[in-house]
Amino acid sequence: MSCWRVLLCIIFPPLAVIDKGCGSIIITTILTLIGWVPGVIAALIINNQ
Repeated sequence: MSCWRVLLCIIFPPLAVIDKGCGSIIITTILTLIGWVPGVIAALIINNQ
């Protein structure tokens, strides 16, 4: 995972997982709306796989 991708995960998590598929975007968006930290954690996990 590149440094830019990690920074994007922290700033705007749904945009960081845009190339991983529709399900990942929806999950990350919902978690970001619930709370910013769960969205960031989900984006980092999805991008790390």
